[in-house]
Amino acid sequence: ELMEQVDVLLVDKTGTLTEGKPAVTALAPVDGVEEEELLRLAASLEQGSEHPLAQAILEAADERGLPLHASEDFESKTGRGVGATIQGQRVILGNRTFLEEEGVDLPASIEVMEKLRDEGATVILLARGQEYLGALGVRDPIRDNAKQVLADLRDQGLRILMLTGDHERTAQAVGAELGIEEVVAGALPEDKVQCVERLHSEGRRVAMVGDGINDAPALAKAEVGIAMGSGTDVAMETAGVTL
Repeated sequence: ELMEQVDVLLVDKTGTLTEGKPAVTALAPVDGVEEEELLRLAASLEQGSEHPLAQAILEAADERGLPLHASEDFESKTGRGVGATIQGQRVILGNRTFLEEEGVDLPASIEVMEKLRDEGATVILLARGQEYLGALGVRDPIRDNAKQVLADLRDQGLRILMLTGDHERTAQAVGAELGIEEVVAGALPEDKVQCVERLHSEGRRVAMVGDGINDAPALAKAEVGIAMGSGTDVAMETAGVTL
């Protein structure tokens, strides 16, 4: 009943518009760090995570036959990154904001990663202690039918916004490929909720599509929450519809 009245569709990117099967496409260690050590540390850290990007890193390490380090004190900061103690040192992996909050001194050279973002890749940064070690580029293929589905929905009069925790340039690259003009990047869970609330204040009726833990609050806030069946249990619990 409510779905029939919806006039705005908010769409998460990763695992929703994309296949949710990301793969590591680039490794960019700093001088003095081997590619394999960068990947080994990242994978060792991600052993405790169920995130799609974590799975991509673990698969890349497995393909290269890299033995992983033991890790302890794993912690996850939703929308920012993860951390753990490896070989007695704190290692963190996440976005630029997270590393800066942790006091890591980032070199100007990480700007080379912008090229990866322009290709639609997610860039993840790794640090040990306060030392920046390098970056990984992870790309998640766009679903084959996504562009046509969005075009069909627009033809039915729906306004479509893409919400993503990803970097602005990555988000805009994916948005351009799919013909989405309204893109909100760098969105934390609370930002997604605020977007729903803002649309409500404009008198709009909102459906939200997502698959992750960070989508759950917005799925609950929208008139209709729609979860991807390939996503997290909490998204499916929260949403009114599961695809």
